[in-house]
Amino acid sequence: MYPQSLTPVQQVDLAFYIIFGFSVFVLLAITAAMLWFVWRYRESRHPVPAQISGNVPAEIAWTLIPSILVMGLFYYGWEGYKALRTVPKDAMEVKVTARMWSWVFEYPGGKRGSVLVVPVDTPVKLSMTSVDVIHSLYVPAFRIKMDTVPGMETYAWFKADRPGEYDLLCAEYCGLKHANMITTVKVVDKAAFDTWLASTDAPGGKGRALMETYGCTSCHSLDGSPGVGPTFKDLYGAEREVALPDGTGRKVFADEGYLRRAFTDPNAEVVVGYDPIMPSTEGMVPNEDMEQMLAWLMHGNEVGREEGRRLMEAEGCISCHSTDGSIIAGPSLKGLWNAPTTVLRDGKEQQVTADEAYLRAKIANAPTQGTVKGFDPMMPPYEHLTPEQLGSMVEYIKSLGEHAH
Repeated sequence: MYPQSLTPVQQVDLAFYIIFGFSVFVLLAITAAMLWFVWRYRESRHPVPAQISGNVPAEIAWTLIPSILVMGLFYYGWEGYKALRTVPKDAMEVKVTARMWSWVFEYPGGKRGSVLVVPVDTPVKLSMTSVDVIHSLYVPAFRIKMDTVPGMETYAWFKADRPGEYDLLCAEYCGLKHANMITTVKVVDKAAFDTWLASTDAPGGKGRALMETYGCTSCHSLDGSPGVGPTFKDLYGAEREVALPDGTGRKVFADEGYLRRAFTDPNAEVVVGYDPIMPSTEGMVPNEDMEQMLAWLMHGNEVGREEGRRLMEAEGCISCHSTDGSIIAGPSLKGLWNAPTTVLRDGKEQQVTADEAYLRAKIANAPTQGTVKGFDPMMPPYEHLTPEQLGSMVEYIKSLGEHAH
């Protein structure tokens, strides 16, 4: 048995022990009675069977005693059920969303995660639903097992009395990756929980962690291995053959537009060889989280494309450099990545490539890197930017497309 980490567990376990103990008692009693009857009424002692017409006290006894025992068992079972269904008024509510094949936990304030983090000695109410099929949230250590049903809300509650990590899994067969629908309940002290809840980081990090949070990596591998869906490895920019709803097919490139469509309308262009089973993220995944996941799919999201866009807007870069290919005061950022560029340095023309090293140096200290031919030397240096901020800007430039060679 798991350690008792839940207050109502004592009620549930008491009912279990009573039923188990009664079952052992009945087994032993029936076995003893059988052996006694075999000995007492063996053929050598009673060669002629006796006819028994009736025994009222015996009939009353075997009617009343089982009835009392069954009612006693029902009482302890009912007490255990009430303990699990009576939620304390001061319980912290966590919303649970189940989908093939992952769990998403949403905390007060809107923070989400794929691991259920809770404070010790605090009652926690789990308000649960499903977005696709019936799942069942099961935590053996806490004696919790409750179905999550599409279109309705179910609930369960618990209170952990010791820190630790405990398995949480789905106990209702829900499809091909049912066995992968497993996570943990992480019980921490209250101070650690408050610090974690107040942190502003995306759940588990950025794009990749969000992919895990929303269950993407349960179907799409990261290392190229086969799965229910196409692997994420080397996906961005790859050519894919897809099947359309009308039965026809065509080839597409996994650019930003395709990836966005794959999130919002995944079954409109299904990669050949795979089933149209991916649910849409529209209305389920916040736009901010989707942008983080898209950025990671395209560029690894090591520094955050959205942060780069925000920085370039805040520093005024977008007022001189367009993102759509048009010319303002400086070269457009669209298609700039890896583009061959002619710059003027000390009155001489030099050929450079707009790779990461060049772009970082150009942003940090434009005057020392020369002026792009055809434009005025008006870009100021941005020496105050940190290496991480420069990296964010470069990631954003990458997302606007690579120069067509």
